Order: sequence, then C-alpha cells, then structure tokens
Amino acid sequence: MSFGLNKFFKNILPKQLFYRALLIVAAPIIILQITITIVFFDSLWIKTNKGMTRALIGEIKFFIEAYDNEQYNKDSLTKLFSDTQNIKAIYIPYKMMPKDDLERWFSPMDRTLRRELKSKFTNYWFDTTTFKENIDLKIKYLNGYFEFKIPKNRVANSSARVFAMWITLPAFLLIAIALVFLKNQTRPIINLAKASEKFGRGEDVGEYRPSGALEIRQAGYEFERMRKRIIRQLNQRSEMLSGISHDLRTPLTRIKLQLAFIKDKELSNKLSEDVIEMEKMLSEYLQFSKNKSSEKGEKFDLSKLLINTIKKYCNKNISSEITPNILFHGKQNLITRCISNILDNSLKYGKIIEVKLKKSNNIITLIIEDDGPGIPKSEYENVFKPFYKIDKSRSESKSSVGLGMSIASDIIQSHGGNIKLDKSILSGLQVRISLPF
Repeated sequence: MSFGLNKFFKNILPKQLFYRALLIVAAPIIILQITITIVFFDSLWIKTNKGMTRALIGEIKFFIEAYDNEQYNKDSLTKLFSDTQNIKAIYIPYKMMPKDDLERWFSPMDRTLRRELKSKFTNYWFDTTTFKENIDLKIKYLNGYFEFKIPKNRVANSSARVFAMWITLPAFLLIAIALVFLKNQTRPIINLAKASEKFGRGEDVGEYRPSGALEIRQAGYEFERMRKRIIRQLNQRSEMLSGISHDLRTPLTRIKLQLAFIKDKELSNKLSEDVIEMEKMLSEYLQFSKNKSSEKGEKFDLSKLLINTIKKYCNKNISSEITPNILFHGKQNLITRCISNILDNSLKYGKIIEVKLKKSNNIITLIIEDDGPGIPKSEYENVFKPFYKIDKSRSESKSSVGLGMSIASDIIQSHGGNIKLDKSILSGLQVRISLPF
C-alpha cells in the first residue's frame, strides 16, 4: 500500500526542479496563512461576532418586552430605541411574515444570527443579502410583526477584511519574490542541461559560462573540463586514423604503378584485387575518422531524405511505407550516411528490403528489415563495436573492417536517439531507429 501511495504522490507532484522548489517555498507560506486565518476567525472574529450578535438580540428582546409593557406611548418608545441603538424599528400589524428562506448556510453571519434568534424567539425571518449595509429582520408580534433594519456593523467586525488583506497580500508578495529568486537559481541548471544535450548530439556548444550557486558552478566547470577532454580524445582518434589512412595511400599508389609493369597478368590481377580491397578498407577508416562532422544541425524533411536515398539504389526489391512531411532537426549528411550504411548491409546479405518511417508522440521511428540470414541474438550488441565482424572467415567480409554499424550507431546516438536490432518479419534482420523530435 505504501508503494501505491508513493507512486500516487510522485504522479501528482511537479517534475521540474523550478516547480518543486516553488512548492517547497510556497507550501509553508500558504499553510501558515491558512492556519493563522483559521485561528483568527475561530478565536477572534467568530467569537467577537457571536458576542455582538448576542448583545443585539438581547437589545431587541428587551425592546419587544418594553413595547409590550408600555400602555400609552408606544411610538415614543420606538423612536427612542431607534435613536439610541441606531436600529430602525417598525411595527406592522395585520400582515403575514415572508415565508421564503434567504438564509445562507455558508455565511458565518447568517449562522450566528439564526443561532441567537432561535434561542430567544420562535417565529422570525431575516435577510442579509438584499440590503448592502443593513440586515432586514422580522419578528412575529401579536397579529403582525416587528421589522428591524439593523446595520451590519452591529453583528460583524469590520476589521476582518483589513486582516484578510494584510495576511493575503504579504503572502503573494513573498511568493512573487520567491519566483524571481528561484528562476535565477534554476536558470544555470537549465543552461547546463541544454549545453550537455547539445554536446551529446555532437553540436557546437559555443561559449558556455558556468554561473549560479557554488555547487552549480562546480558542476559547470567539471562539465566544461570533461567536454574539452572528450573533444581532445575524439580529435586524436580522428587524426590518428586519418593520418594512418593517408600515409598508407602513398605506398599503395606506388604498388599499383609497379603492378602495371609485371608481365604475369594473372599474378598482377590477384595483387590488384588485394590493393583494391586495401583501398576500400582505408576509405572506411577515413569515413569512421570523419564521423564527427563539423556540419551544423538544421531542420529538414526526413521523409523526403529517406525517399531520395532509396531512389539512388534503383532497386525494385526495396519497398517503403513512409509517413510524409516528418520534420527533424539534425545533420542531413550524417543521417544520410547512417541510412546508406544500413541499406548497404541489408542489400549485401538479403534480397527483399522493407523500409518504414512513422512518428508517434515525440518519437520518430525508422524500421529497415531484410530477408537475409540475420545474426544471432547474442551478437546484437557486438555488431555496434568498431572493427567487429561476426564471421571473419566469410569471403564477402574481407573488404570490410566492421565499421558500418558502428558509424550508424554513433550518428544516431549523437542525435539523441537509439538503434536496436531484432528478428525481422521477413526472417532476416530488423534495424529499429528511434529519434526524438
């Protein structure tokens, strides 16, 4: 049960740090104001109003009794009561009292009046809403009734509104000040998160300046140091692979020239095939080293890009089911390279290819399936490792160094997405790519 309650509270509580901090600051203020208000109304306002109402009803009761005992000059008594108590009193004979109930059950004034009148009189009627400044009270007397016009300040303390204003306005003022301070404190965290997201996608972070509290500044400084170390390592890897590839191209060119002078054509052709394979391998090395492109991200139509990429293969065995007008923010050249690498692998081992592109909620899903032999489930993670080949003895893999899927995985992850492998409905391999938008 405790797990269910924890899950319930987690669902209703805000998810963002700003609103959580605001709740921590605002909740005690609101609870304190509510507590003070309840205590004030219970101990001061309600009790004071109750005493004032009891005194008023006592005066009216005394007036009716005096009026009943007065035999000669009842009008003078009524005038004296109106002048001294500021209550207009009129006796209306031979008339029925109103029967409609105008009492408000939620009003403390109405509840107090009803309670005190009920203890003194058996037949009465009052209205606190028709007149803005007065209460209309009617009490049965003989064959008619007394009508009293009572100022509301005789039963209600006017300082309640002032008190409510003084406890409400400071609360809103404090919450507004807290909003300003919390916004300033959470802004550095948001900036750090945005910089991390950009860097994770391979985009240029630009100039990032840590700011905010000491702990947030420390996290920002550590992020900046980590970013520079990673960039340095990536550059070293790219420069190393690029340098090796360029250096090896020079002796390969000399070998190709020397092969042209060999008279044994059969031997020359065999050696030429090995040289061509080596050149293909070097091209893959260069492609892998240039994976971290300096290309800037932009918004483009992913559906159109995928259609154009498929058309370049001019293969009728590639069928597609593509949702049109799917816009995505990223690097077009890298996404094209990723799709091409996957399609190349599918065409290498399969004949029938199915491509599907759709979007749901905040995810774009690209599925590429083939009818090839597939790969064992235990190798799903390994194929994304650089230079890894499942079957190193297969002749068709001699010209490959196992970088195609690694490059595709790097590109997808740099765009904040993920790539997964599964069994295809065509009995081959299914590649599922998920990209956020």
